[in-house]
Amino acid sequence: MQKELATPIDHPFTWLDLNDPSPEELDQVAQKYDLYYTVIKDCLEPDHLPKFESIGPVSFIITRIYNPDKETDADTIQELSNKIAIFYSNDFIITVHRSAQPVLDEIKKRFVTPGHCQSTAELSIRIVRWVLNSYIDPGLALANELDGHESALFLGKPTKQVLQQLYYLKRKASSAKRILTLTEDILHCLQRSEGASPVLQDTLDLHVKARTIYEQLEEAATHLLNIYLSMASQRTNEVMRVLTVFSAFFLPLTFIVGIYGMNFEHMPELGWRYGYPAVLVSMGVVALGIYGWFKRKGWL
Repeated sequence: MQKELATPIDHPFTWLDLNDPSPEELDQVAQKYDLYYTVIKDCLEPDHLPKFESIGPVSFIITRIYNPDKETDADTIQELSNKIAIFYSNDFIITVHRSAQPVLDEIKKRFVTPGHCQSTAELSIRIVRWVLNSYIDPGLALANELDGHESALFLGKPTKQVLQQLYYLKRKASSAKRILTLTEDILHCLQRSEGASPVLQDTLDLHVKARTIYEQLEEAATHLLNIYLSMASQRTNEVMRVLTVFSAFFLPLTFIVGIYGMNFEHMPELGWRYGYPAVLVSMGVVALGIYGWFKRKGWL
């Protein structure tokens, strides 16, 4: 679906927005605005990563906005975000996306309609800024979720479900960080091609904030995963220690019982009146000796 969000009659440029266009529609737009086939091909790929490319008078941006309708266990770049492609020159800007993006209408309402945005380059920067801003609140929500996992890890009894949730959280943070890292290249390209501006500087600052959130999330999730694995290893060691202690107690006792259970014909102790209590006392002394030794070593 095509719609014009701005026309030269009321604004210094044309803004054409394409929502889920067919290849034929894109071809028509490409011919009308003299767009290159290679960038149109990139525009059709739903999984394309963020990039900036300048071909002649037309600049091409692919950016990925956070997907608010994602599944709970979504953790890949394609699942966490939706692609928005931007073509712009001095006279026009074209935005292309597969799913509805209300953010573009909001940008038009706030900046284009009142006349606060006077160039396509500035509009492109504002779109990228709103894309970056879409990652802030989800990042803070993930930080709160991470705090809950940390409490469950140290104050409760950690389960495999906690481990799985920590893994998904780490994957989400890692995927978002990769998107933001590639978006940083777009901002640097815009800075070189368009020069410094207050809007661009504000966008760069927002990028630093968003990237810092997800870098810290990834580091914290990795740290908690390592702690979980260490705690699991410690619990295994505790179980092994208990089993070792039991084995140490019963091994000599089993040895004594085994000797007198062989029923050889010539075993003097078998005919001795006090043989049975003597063996029991010997086993008790051995058990007490082992207990005392473990106690001195601090193993009990």
